[in-house]
Amino acid sequence: MKLAVSRLHGTHNDFLVTVVAPDAAAPDADTARRVCDRAHSGGGADGLIALLPATNDADCAMELRNADGELAEMSGNGIRCLAWVAVRAGLARGNQLVVETAAGLRTLTLTIDPTSGEMLRASVDMGPAAFSPAAVPVTSDSVDNLAVDIDGVTYEGTACSMGNPHWAILVTDPKAVAVAQIGPVLECDQRFPDRTNVEFYRVIDRSTLDMRVWERGVGETQSCGTGACAVAAVAHRAGLVDSGVQVRVLGGELSVELGSTILLGGPVVFMGDETIEL
Repeated sequence: MKLAVSRLHGTHNDFLVTVVAPDAAAPDADTARRVCDRAHSGGGADGLIALLPATNDADCAMELRNADGELAEMSGNGIRCLAWVAVRAGLARGNQLVVETAAGLRTLTLTIDPTSGEMLRASVDMGPAAFSPAAVPVTSDSVDNLAVDIDGVTYEGTACSMGNPHWAILVTDPKAVAVAQIGPVLECDQRFPDRTNVEFYRVIDRSTLDMRVWERGVGETQSCGTGACAVAAVAHRAGLVDSGVQVRVLGGELSVELGSTILLGGPVVFMGDETIEL
């Protein structure tokens, strides 16, 4: 059995996107684990995205599985990668694309090369950040001042939802954090019943944040779009940054505009089409 995919990345957060026919099923958890496994698949990825026909007024639908095979509600980088494939398939309405996701409808504004017709970058309306414990979800009475002690070091931050759970932790220097060791502990903190994504961030100035991320079900990645939105929203809520923020990640930079809703902007890079033996 073979799976046809397109390989893309958004600030080096990489995904495999497969187009699913109307009468076919999306890839299952085992397929996602196999094709995303960097040790055995010949490339691997942070996630597998199925581009599906929409069931409502959207242009298409997205089903995302993380590298561990589990379904994820949303990915800010992943939806831009899906949009590139959707544009090539002729699904966009001019410079706009509406995508049905597990976190709700998401509208993208596309920047398309007028000569090649290729999508270069996109801005995604991510909706607002939610700060109620039930929305995250987190079992504590408040999303603020969530702390844990690991080897004598206290990590404290704020939880929020960007359609998926996040725990944004302010640190002195993200580069000094042992993310590979601390990330899996925080991801599975018992206060987060659905587990959580974890961001370690610092404030450079009122328009710039620096971030590393441990993604739920994946591990440390080069970038996380919903994570960038989460740290920007948390920092803005705390009065640390203004409404327009550049978030520096290991794989590049993402732009976040905070208002009644959150706009996430970033590039998309197409790396090629391939067929994977299952």
